[in-house]
Amino acid sequence: MRDGQHHPMTEVIAVAVITLLAVISPGADFAMVVRNSCLYGRTTGLFAAAGVAAGVLVHVTYTMLGVGLLIASSTELFTVIKLAGAAYLVYIGVRTFIARADLTVDLESKPELGPLGALRSGFLTNVLNPKTTLFVVSTFTQVVGPETPVWQQAGYGLFMSAAHLGWFGAIALFFSDSRLRAAMLRRQKVLNRAIGSVLVGLGVTLGFAR
Repeated sequence: MRDGQHHPMTEVIAVAVITLLAVISPGADFAMVVRNSCLYGRTTGLFAAAGVAAGVLVHVTYTMLGVGLLIASSTELFTVIKLAGAAYLVYIGVRTFIARADLTVDLESKPELGPLGALRSGFLTNVLNPKTTLFVVSTFTQVVGPETPVWQQAGYGLFMSAAHLGWFGAIALFFSDSRLRAAMLRRQKVLNRAIGSVLVGLGVTLGFAR
């Protein structure tokens, strides 16, 4: 592997691992999909999941455009942002590792929510979440180089969106069952520690990679 060049397979694995960890770590999207599934049932939860996946595509689109412009205009600035992205992954990893298992889901009954309303709530929760912005930018700057074709970058983006749809779709299907939800929340601390450890390792590895 020559200096400054990425191995396509390594890129793919890095994108897959970071995306899956980002998706699984409980946050605003998770709480919103669980809440919709519990209050309104599976279908509403699935529409919320689809909204989240659509929101991810918005982050991916502006990140692809921005990273492309950045690489074209200044290699030095791109390197700085790449290192900052790696540092952010380490930071999120540490935060996730030490987080208390206290994710709360507001289950106060609210006015009826139809499929379109659920889609909109999923979309807005994701689009307005700065954590998603930073994750997508961090991931892209780690694995995308000047020689990465646009179709490959678009593939990464679609994978990120599909991973969100798959995970939150599963959440909607299973978490409309209160026993499954309680079991998941009990194991959250262990999950947080596992996710946190891998993210720290990835951030350090990618930060030091040429």
